[in-house]
Parts: sequence; C-alpha cells; structure tokens
Amino acid sequence: MAKKWLTLGAVCTGVFMLLLDITIVNVALPDIQQDLDASFSDLQWVIDAYALTLAAFLLTAGTIADIVGRKRVFAVGIVVFTLGSALCGAAQDSTVLSVSRGLHGIGGAIMFATSLALLAQAFPPRERGVAFGVFGAVTGISVAIGPVLGGALTSGLSWRWIFFVNLPIGLAALAVTARGVEESKAPGDRRIDWPGCAAFSVALGALVYGLIRSHPDGWGASNVWGSLAAAAVLMIAFVVIERTSADPMFDFDLLRVPTFNGGLVAAWAISASMFSLLTYLVIYLQGILGYSAVEAGVRFLPFTGVIFVTAAVAGRLVDVVPVKLLIAPGFLLVGVGLLLMRGNDPTQSWTHLVPGFVVAGIGTGLINVPLASTAVGVVEEARAGMASGINSTFRQVGIATGVAALGSVLASQLKDSVTSSLAGGPLGGQAHAIAAGVSEGRTAAVLAHLPVSTRGLAAQAAAHAYADALDVILMIGAVVAFTAAVAALALIRTRDFAHERADHAEAVLA
Repeated sequence: MAKKWLTLGAVCTGVFMLLLDITIVNVALPDIQQDLDASFSDLQWVIDAYALTLAAFLLTAGTIADIVGRKRVFAVGIVVFTLGSALCGAAQDSTVLSVSRGLHGIGGAIMFATSLALLAQAFPPRERGVAFGVFGAVTGISVAIGPVLGGALTSGLSWRWIFFVNLPIGLAALAVTARGVEESKAPGDRRIDWPGCAAFSVALGALVYGLIRSHPDGWGASNVWGSLAAAAVLMIAFVVIERTSADPMFDFDLLRVPTFNGGLVAAWAISASMFSLLTYLVIYLQGILGYSAVEAGVRFLPFTGVIFVTAAVAGRLVDVVPVKLLIAPGFLLVGVGLLLMRGNDPTQSWTHLVPGFVVAGIGTGLINVPLASTAVGVVEEARAGMASGINSTFRQVGIATGVAALGSVLASQLKDSVTSSLAGGPLGGQAHAIAAGVSEGRTAAVLAHLPVSTRGLAAQAAAHAYADALDVILMIGAVVAFTAAVAALALIRTRDFAHERADHAEAVLA
C-alpha cells in the first residue's frame, strides 16, 4: 500500500524538477551572459538545447521503458538529469553549458516519458484520480513557479544554484525510486526497435529545431526549411519502418481509438495555447511593466495557486465524472480566461490580468488531471510507456509550435504597430529601423542609440505595440483552446478506457 505513495512522490519530484527547468533558466540569462561572456546566440542555445533533446527522446524513452523496465529507465533518467544539473552548474563557458543542457533534456525526457506509466502501474484504475490530481497540480505549478524560484536563487546566491539545487532533490528522488517503486515492463520477449527509435528521435529533433529557429532566423532561412524538410522525410521513413517492423515502437492501431486522438489533441493544445503564452506574459510583466523576475513570478500566483486547488478537486472528480466533461469545459474556461486577459495597456496595473489568470487557472487544473489519465487509460499496461511517451511528445511539440508560431505573429504585429505609431512624428525617418529592432527583441539597444529627447517616444510606442500584439496572440490562444474543447467533446469516449472495456467484458461473461 505504501509503495504506491512512494511511487507518486518519486514521479512528482522528478517531473517537478524537469518542468521547472523549462522556465527557471530564463530569469538567469543576464547573469549567465555576463559571467560566461556569452553572445545572444549562445544564450539561445542554453534554452534551446534542453527543449530540443527533451522533445526528441520522449517516445523513444517510453518505448524502451516498456521493454527494459520502467523503474530501471526512470532511475537512469534521474541519474542523467542530476548529472546534467551538476555539469550545468559547474560550466565555465557557454558551449559546455549548452551541451550539459542537452544532457539535462535527455534525462528529463526519460523521466517524463515513464512517469505516467509508473503511476498507472502503481494505482489501480479506480484509484488513479487522486494520483493524477497531484501529478496535474505539480505539472501546472512547476511551469509557472520557475521565474519566482529562479529569480530568488539568482539574486540571493548565483545563477549556478538554479542547477545545483537539483542535486539533493535528484538524489532523494533516486533513493525513493530504488526503495519504493516496483518494477514493471511489457509482457513477452520484445526487442527494441532501434531503427524506429533513431528515425523518430532525429525527425522530431529536426522538427523542433526548425520551429525554434523560425523566429530568430526567419521561415525562409536554409537551416529552418532544411530541418523541416528533413523532419518530413524522416517521419515518412519512420512510418515505413514501423509498418514493416516485427516489434514497432509506435502502434499505429492506437490512432484508431478516438479517445487516444482526443488526448493527443488536448496535450498539444494546452501547451500551444496557455503554456506557450506564459512566455510572452512573463516578457510583458518584466519587459513592459518593469517588474523584476521575482515580482513577475509572484504575480502569476493567482494562476498557479488556482491550478493547484482545482487539480486537487479534479482528481476526486475524475473517478465519477466522464473525462470529456472535465477536459472540454476546462478548455472552454482557458479560452475565456485568455480573452479576459486582453485589453492590455502598459499604463494599467498588472491586476487587469487577474480575472483571466483565475479563470484560465481553473480550466488548466480541470484539464491536467484527466489528460494524464487519458494518456494511459486507453491502453493495456503493456503499452503504457509508449502511450505516455506519445502524449508527452505532443505536449512538448505543442510548446515548440506554440512559442514559434505565436512569437512570429507577435513580432510581425510589433513591427507593424511601431512603424505606424512613429511614422508621422520626429522619428518617422527611422521608424522602420526602430520597428525592426523592437520586433527582434533588441528594444534596449535600439533606445540606447537614439537621442535622449526621443527615447521616451520610442519606448512608449514599443510598450503600447507589445500590449496590442499580446492581445492578438491571446486571441489566437483562445481560438486554439475553444477548438480543443470541441475536439475533446467529440473524440473522448468513456467506453474507450481499458478498465471500462474490462468491466464490460466481465458483465457479458456473467
């Protein structure tokens, strides 16, 4: 009985660390740049190396875990992640830091891919509500608490401690895993599909790389379209390999189950809408409203706190309420919350965002818990790692596509708005150059090269332009959320869950 709670503790600790590291590094970038004498491109890779490897290895890790053993693979993930943290904290140049961040991402992928499968093994279907409730709350809170913790550690100690703090936590998680988590794997004598693993990991890596670089380099850049084309070719090769393999890593029959597809849509949509927009909301609070990293993080508490409370409630409801009646209304609330966040004005207080934070937080809490159960609930235990890996992959692809697409729209809107605002004034002759710099995130550098007498005018134009552009992408995020609500309602069916099929079979035999 106690082991299932130890499993929950180990899984939540590992997932908290890996998701925290998606956002915690952002607030430390200025200190990293100064300490390591890093260029802007170097800093981009500090962020991108983690996101790239995290997305690329999720499905591969989940599939290997089904065959080798989920506990064993999860423990390896903790070791790799903790080692990566130590190397990141000790890095003396940006190249070593970026490579270490890549190792970090591999460890995170292994833990994330096996987490839901471990919970599904430890908790019987009728008892998973509480476990997935806690898991969902940890997932939501870890993404948004990063700026607060990162700011506190960076300001109080050093940027290196945003990595070193993982060492005792990782060791504790490893000890709990070794003592309290039971081993499980798929029955039978299956072999690892190495060609499929390689094709899928490289394809997804190329896809995420192309999406990450699309904003700074432009969609027409050779490295962007080349990597996207390579991703398409490799994905076709992957499908061919899986169709002809005796032990495929991806069972395409899963795509015939409507609920599984509904879970994938939901996993992608919550990341592509709400969690992708957090990036640009953080920039608004820090870069436009002028809050420090810690102050900005604290102002997200109305969002994260509500997620925690709602997820706990959803955990109790998931056993008695049809999953789609939690996920679909959850996306509806996320969409409404994003609409409530619109109407931004840099002269207003941040409290304008609070109603939207609360409503979107309720919706996110309702989604996270049943989404976790949907990821593994429609498959038998033998394929839990595969199903968990696929669902987690769609979450990470949602982040990559959401941040890239919304960032491109934001930059375009910024450029047009700043150009229009300055065209008729004393800076009219420089309007296009100023707008280009602002849209590329170089506002401070642009302002520094302007005469003191006109800096205020340009800064005001940039601030109002960002607020207007933020409104546009909030609307796009809301449309994504509303579309996902319709898809969840249409695709997710109670009868597709494995325990429901088992209950029905028992009733027929009786």
